[in-house]
Amino acid sequence: MKKTNAMADLKLKSVGQKIKVATIEQTMSGFQNYGVKTLLVVCLLVVSTLHVSAQKSAVLEAFSKNNIDPSILDPHSLKQPEDFAYEMKQTVIAAGKEKVTVATYDPSRPKEEQWTVVSVEGKSPSKSEINSFRKNQNKSDDASKTDDASYKIEKQTSDQLVISYMVDPGTVSKEAAFLKDCRSYMTINLGTKKLEQVQALNEKPVKIAILKADKLDLIVKYAWNDQAKRYLTTTSTLGIQAKFLGQSADIKTITEYSSYTKK
Repeated sequence: MKKTNAMADLKLKSVGQKIKVATIEQTMSGFQNYGVKTLLVVCLLVVSTLHVSAQKSAVLEAFSKNNIDPSILDPHSLKQPEDFAYEMKQTVIAAGKEKVTVATYDPSRPKEEQWTVVSVEGKSPSKSEINSFRKNQNKSDDASKTDDASYKIEKQTSDQLVISYMVDPGTVSKEAAFLKDCRSYMTINLGTKKLEQVQALNEKPVKIAILKADKLDLIVKYAWNDQAKRYLTTTSTLGIQAKFLGQSADIKTITEYSSYTKK
């Protein structure tokens, strides 16, 4: 499930240089720009690891007992579909400010034009905003794999089955090193036999680029599409409670997906 950022106009180096002479207000403005970019890169990295691999005996046994299709453990089953057009609305909240980006994806268009930025803050996007958005959308998935020994059945009731897992630390890139301290929780509805959501939570404070995050919480929700015979993402919410230049700061992004159309 890939997420992007239409707001990050400032590069990390320029942000660092400007912060040295910034006022408190300017510093928080710089945090908003850099924080938003960091947040959405984190979202891309975490979402790309919301998958599992081989040898899940206890989990597969629970799936079999509850008549759950094990294909939900296939990484491809949860990725954003590349053969569907859809709309995306992304709301980013940082430094007490909110910014909304609306975009569309159409796989039938040339690759460099598949993403169209409709608006940023209700206005026509600038060329730099469009380029930044498309660049982030086209980032490749992280190559992290799941640690087979980390699987757990966290909870099973008459209504839900919750399993969890972590990434294999040996497969995590330097940029995504913080994922080694995060655990993902997959919630399955035992009534419908379908996946409802995957949540990733850090188990201890993590360092994400220049941010020190006490809490990272990503929730990706899914809906089963009978016609397409696959899961489609409905919302993705990522929140980080972090420190920026010694100050507490929360950043959050809410991404909503709609109007899926098979191409």
